[in-house]
Amino acid sequence: MLSSTCCYNLIPYRTLLLPRRHGAQFHTKSTARSLFPRPSRPPVHRPLKQFQPPQFAAVDGNAYTKILDSCIRFKLLEDGKEIHRRIISHRYFAGNYSLLEKIVQMYISCGEIESARLAFDDLPQPSVFLWNAMIRAYAWNGPFGRAVELYQRMLDTGIEPNKFTFPFVLKACSALEALADGILIHEHAKKAGLELDVYVSTALLDMYLKCGCLEDAHEVFCRMPQKDVVAWNALVSGYALNGRYQEAVHCLLQMQRTGNIPNPSTIVALLPIVGQAKALIQGKSIHAFCIRRRIDKDDVLVNTALLDMYGKSECLVLARRIFDSMSFRNEVTWSAMIGGYTLCGRMAEALQIFRMMLREGSLFAGPTSLAIILRACANFSDFESGRLIHNYLVKSGLLLHVTAANSLLSMYAKVGTVEDAIRFFDEMSVKDTVSYSAIISGCVKNGNAEEALDVFRDMASSSSPCIDIDAATMIGVIPACSHLAALQHGKCSHAYIISHGLTSDSSVCNALIDMYAKCGRIDAARRVFDTMPKRDTVSWNTIIAAYGIHGLGDESVSLFLKMESAGLAPDDVTFICLLSACSHSGLVSKGKRWFLAMQETYKIVPRMEHFICMVDLLGRGGLLNEGYGFIERMPFEADVRVWGALLGACRIHKNIELGEEVSRMIHKLGPEGTGSFVVLSNLYSATGRFSEAAQVRIAQKAKGYAKSPGCSWVEIAGVVHAFVGGDRSHPQSSSIYRKLEELFVEMRRLGYRADTSCALHDVEEEEKEHALVYHSEKLAVAFALLQSGDRQTILITKNLRVCGDCHNAFKYIALATNRTITLRDANRFHHFKEGVCNCRDFW
Repeated sequence: MLSSTCCYNLIPYRTLLLPRRHGAQFHTKSTARSLFPRPSRPPVHRPLKQFQPPQFAAVDGNAYTKILDSCIRFKLLEDGKEIHRRIISHRYFAGNYSLLEKIVQMYISCGEIESARLAFDDLPQPSVFLWNAMIRAYAWNGPFGRAVELYQRMLDTGIEPNKFTFPFVLKACSALEALADGILIHEHAKKAGLELDVYVSTALLDMYLKCGCLEDAHEVFCRMPQKDVVAWNALVSGYALNGRYQEAVHCLLQMQRTGNIPNPSTIVALLPIVGQAKALIQGKSIHAFCIRRRIDKDDVLVNTALLDMYGKSECLVLARRIFDSMSFRNEVTWSAMIGGYTLCGRMAEALQIFRMMLREGSLFAGPTSLAIILRACANFSDFESGRLIHNYLVKSGLLLHVTAANSLLSMYAKVGTVEDAIRFFDEMSVKDTVSYSAIISGCVKNGNAEEALDVFRDMASSSSPCIDIDAATMIGVIPACSHLAALQHGKCSHAYIISHGLTSDSSVCNALIDMYAKCGRIDAARRVFDTMPKRDTVSWNTIIAAYGIHGLGDESVSLFLKMESAGLAPDDVTFICLLSACSHSGLVSKGKRWFLAMQETYKIVPRMEHFICMVDLLGRGGLLNEGYGFIERMPFEADVRVWGALLGACRIHKNIELGEEVSRMIHKLGPEGTGSFVVLSNLYSATGRFSEAAQVRIAQKAKGYAKSPGCSWVEIAGVVHAFVGGDRSHPQSSSIYRKLEELFVEMRRLGYRADTSCALHDVEEEEKEHALVYHSEKLAVAFALLQSGDRQTILITKNLRVCGDCHNAFKYIALATNRTITLRDANRFHHFKEGVCNCRDFW
């Protein structure tokens, strides 16, 4: 039953969408009758409007029944409507319920489901056949929920469902993944004694598989007295849908042992999971089976599935061979070929196939293929190709399709400028959840966290039914709170996540851990971690890294050991987090030991990031020469980041000689930005060699590198306030500067002296002190002291590494005000309390 009913809409699909292909003439809508066996004398010869309406007394119900049968058979909607109009205009047929049921069937056959429902609702006692027809119509065409509602109404009216009812309503449950409703209907089928009917059992099997209940599905399957190809296909498809490769292949083998021969539906269901598993040998075996059975001959679905499998298995030669041999290709075929090239990083060939598709002319590129090619443009930063596709979308009118528009928006957010993405977002006529999630994620990745939060506020206030804040949206929003250290926004996001039941999503909880850690609340991050229903490797990596940036390296090591006890194997990222934590806490011996264990015990090959952590660890610990030797012994050439870590250590320990040597190595490789220039300039300035510092700054400008200005910000009452050095643009700047003067009077009384070695220019000592007073983090903390409560912890965030003088000043400010101050700089967190920093001056 399930397989036969799939043909219900096949003919309209072909006639509407495929009028012509390679010169072969397909039937169009106007000649749809010729697709069916033509009766010798159809009841309806011409449109009924040309008839003079006969006297109703002269026409009995049988005549209209025959006419309606022809309307149902040939899908003659207008003629059927005319018959309906004539029937309801005369009382003679008011009690002829069989004729009125034909009207309902006519509307269903013509795809007018709502008109059918109106006529159905007017019937006092529809037959079980008509109930089934209406439920089936909703189950195939939607809304699926109405099929379930109609089934419940059928029961309420006392109509007993039969063996046809259950498969239809279960199909709707499958589409809705409505497990609770499906289980209830299963119970009804048991009571009716129809559970073991082959069609009912197959529908139950499909429902449980679509809902992810594999054990229940297998139990239903085992109880089936007879298992046909449709039942086996449902089981294979269900295992594949749930990512169970081994079970799907085993099922295929069992199917053949029982004498059931796989058909095209079996192959199309199985091949996607074979491709995902990259099981090329198994895929080739299935391809050989198709050739032997001639299953692949002129079957676009089978050939497309084979092509897709080879593409996902990165065997593009065979994928392209199948593609070139196909006499007919649909949009999915083109998308699969484009996707295969994209997956293997062959962007040029992907674009070539796309252009070839457009040149064909017989196929209009749809949202699916456009989405794939736009993702390719984004992944390979091909902005120009993305713009060309934008032009195509405008010309073709597909820009109005939300899927295509969202793909284009994601491309702009990842490759173009944020301004381009926001401009296009504002121009979109229809926006859904994916649209908002894409622009929020794009803003965060491009450093526009405030813009991301503004878009999220607009999304939250929208009344559109297409917009629903889901887990993917929150995963995009929470990093914006992390970037700004906007704790209040982060707490509001957390409250929303709890109230909407999203805490079961590991990715959401991982983002919350990271957010709380970067907002200075390592205690809140740990609470989220401890209450997670399920922790994955990313969860453990995130919390290990969180303790590391707070200078709590011993706790990071302890968590690493607990991770192993929990049965989770550490990966290469775990060791990056662990080594970085050892570096920030000065745990040099432990760091060395874990680096060796990573290779010898855990068999993880170190990559560049591990060597960066080790050089940073050795350098911060004062082992500069050992760090230099470590770089020279690396199995591959060190990049700029490795040498940069050593240069930073030279600045900390004021080793000019080694710093100059490392700087030469960096410039030999080609600096990636301003970092190495700034570090070397600061190293010269810190040791009083101001002329050399000036020469480095001149060279930096000559090469076109501009130093990022120091910027600090603080969140007060949910509003983020930003400051730059010497800034007087803030509305309360006069109060801020007065507060600073008061602080420095008290700090000097406690013994503070400005560290003028942090001043980067050769000026008088008094001028150096004056320059140091107005660093951005000092302005931010003065403002926070003016605005926050007496006992409230202050969190300041800075985009650069905090200088030695500000670090020292914050100790005295914390002591003078009896406040706890947390400073997050570009490297780590510093927690100041009672005149002491938890980093123990190791940063």
